[in-house]
Amino acid sequence: MPPILRLLAACLAVASLSACARDIPYPKLEAKYASPASQYMDLPGGLHVHYRDQGPRDAPVIVLVHGFAASLHAWEPWVTRLPDYRVISLDLPGHGLTRAPDDYVASTDRSVAVVDELVTKLGVQKFVLGGNSMGGGVSWNYALAHPQKLDGLVLVDAGGWPSSERPKGQPAVFKLLGNPVGRWMLRNADPGLMAKGGLVKAYEDPALVTPALVTRYTELARAPGHRAILTGGRGGEPARTVTPDTFKAIMVPTLVMVGEKDQVIPADNSRKLAGAIPGAKLVVYPEGGHVPMEQLPDKSAADLRAFLAGLKPAA
Repeated sequence: MPPILRLLAACLAVASLSACARDIPYPKLEAKYASPASQYMDLPGGLHVHYRDQGPRDAPVIVLVHGFAASLHAWEPWVTRLPDYRVISLDLPGHGLTRAPDDYVASTDRSVAVVDELVTKLGVQKFVLGGNSMGGGVSWNYALAHPQKLDGLVLVDAGGWPSSERPKGQPAVFKLLGNPVGRWMLRNADPGLMAKGGLVKAYEDPALVTPALVTRYTELARAPGHRAILTGGRGGEPARTVTPDTFKAIMVPTLVMVGEKDQVIPADNSRKLAGAIPGAKLVVYPEGGHVPMEQLPDKSAADLRAFLAGLKPAA
């Protein structure tokens, strides 16, 4: 049965759609998914942002932004491999343990503002910004808006290249997000119905898609208000019109990393990104999927470290 029919059948099988996927209270999620490194910051617009600020305070700073439906947990493999850097990771609104108002509408520009407000309140003046997937789109938009604050830019299977091409076998959740009925179903259905299949395609290696990983994605998606933000339609689109020439304006030293087997965003999009950004370096992982920082942590962290070592010290 096609995924969309499975979702509909599951929801119709209960008397109330709300029973199909009840929210999980934040205190319960925080007790399970926060760590000793977890901190929270109140930002404008009623946001209560979950973040982690790890490593020596006098070390070079790296800020990391996760992808769609993910959380800062995606960066843990890099954090453990970069103990000599100050690594700041955060949950965007609608993700992880970050709380947002009921009427919050996500957008790329709003996410850029969240990143900037967080680092500003932390007193960070210069840093390297990295992002995966949707977070990659946030990151290159940040580089256009605030180039003076960046020492470098790292785009990992990043979104945002202007293309209608979709890789074969793309997770069904992205197809459902493309129409109002699909978004309505995702907003009301249990995220667990599609989580494992989508994660296997994203991670490429089924062995990495453990029950704990599936549970984490499923439960965090059930945080109050998250599904409404995640299924908000075109609210996540940037305000600007994006063309290949858009990326020529990025003058920050850039590393583009991509898994050749990415089933979420075509690998060719990252090649085009690297070709359009002046001086960008491209690293391709032949066996990599959509999240090489998790699938290939040793190799990708080593490539990141080599890139960081080549950057000029902050002025």
